[in-house]
Amino acid sequence: MSRRIYLDHNATTPVDERVLEAMRRFWRDDFGNAASRHHVFGWEAQAAVEEARETCAECLGCEPNEIIFTSGATESINFFLKGIFAGGRMGGRLITSAVEHRAVLDTARYLARWNPEIHLEILPVDSTGRVEMEALRERLHAATEAPDGEKVISLIHGNNEVGTLNPVREIASLCREGGWLFHSDTTQTIGKIPFDFAKMALDCCCASAHKFHGPKGVGLTVLRENLFGRIEPLLHGGGHERGNRSGTLNVAGIVGLAAALKIACEGREAEGRRLFSLTERLWERIRERIPEVERNGDPEERLPGTLNVSFRCVDAEALLVNMSEIALSSGSACSSAHLEPSYVLRAMGKDEESLHGSVRFSLGRATTEEEVDYVVERLAAEVERLRRVSPRWNATRKTQTASWGNSPKH
Repeated sequence: MSRRIYLDHNATTPVDERVLEAMRRFWRDDFGNAASRHHVFGWEAQAAVEEARETCAECLGCEPNEIIFTSGATESINFFLKGIFAGGRMGGRLITSAVEHRAVLDTARYLARWNPEIHLEILPVDSTGRVEMEALRERLHAATEAPDGEKVISLIHGNNEVGTLNPVREIASLCREGGWLFHSDTTQTIGKIPFDFAKMALDCCCASAHKFHGPKGVGLTVLRENLFGRIEPLLHGGGHERGNRSGTLNVAGIVGLAAALKIACEGREAEGRRLFSLTERLWERIRERIPEVERNGDPEERLPGTLNVSFRCVDAEALLVNMSEIALSSGSACSSAHLEPSYVLRAMGKDEESLHGSVRFSLGRATTEEEVDYVVERLAAEVERLRRVSPRWNATRKTQTASWGNSPKH
């Protein structure tokens, strides 16, 4: 097989060696159950969990007692959205957007399906994938006379497919004015861009350790202190995490989560600048080597390492299969079971050509300039080969459309 290169860091990341080392002793030597209160093994495990909680709180700009450890962001999202509506038994209003992760959209639709008293609205987005703020304001004003129950807005911070960032502070301000709770899926932003839970005025957010070089299967919820007691637990059976999340704590995973988050936050500014520059290099090289390409998402207000590109008259699935030694994606890893074009790009108003030809590049800590340049050369060769046998491509050579073609430089 040809050289292997990993450019799918929005799906998952390799565990940092320093994280692995921090976790090691909690698998073999200090393996106690953090809920065991009567011996030293349990005390040491509990101390490690609380130290990890302090570390995470310092990195996230929240209080330690606002952190609930979970198995990852999907559980965290389900915990909040189902819990705030008491598992679907309480009514209210829920507003989200068309480009949310499936964990949010599927949960929201589940709630609306099981309880007609939960009024679900799905907001449109603009051509970059950002929520239309005017539409949000209109919904909030129209909902002044809301039915009894909770009023919740759930909007993604950084989109996992195209990288576009939503203005969460502005959204939070609108929510405060109207008495809405603001939940944000921050899975892709925590550890990658500046983040402060208190200053951003969020009510709830989430993280998965494996998105920032920690272990899989562990994450956290940050829940504003005054909301404790209003959320019905998703899991029952032991009352762990102040009664919010029952189940034996994954001590090694929690230690790894904290170590990974600390490393990510300490190097965040420099790494963010490097990745932003590297994705611009990737885009410019693609434009130079491959005609008829289109960038998807906001080129400036975005995740530093994310680039989404549509290749005209190219089937992205065929392209990725033919370049399987290079890890790329045609959408969200969590939606890969659905063999359909990206619903995110569709919500952004992209045409069928763009939908079927889109590829996501998500760069990470180990990505180099040399790797980027190598990937572009492989892409150029493979795109040319696929287009050569494409009837659509040959036809468009005769009738070039103005809507495509390489976009102006950003």
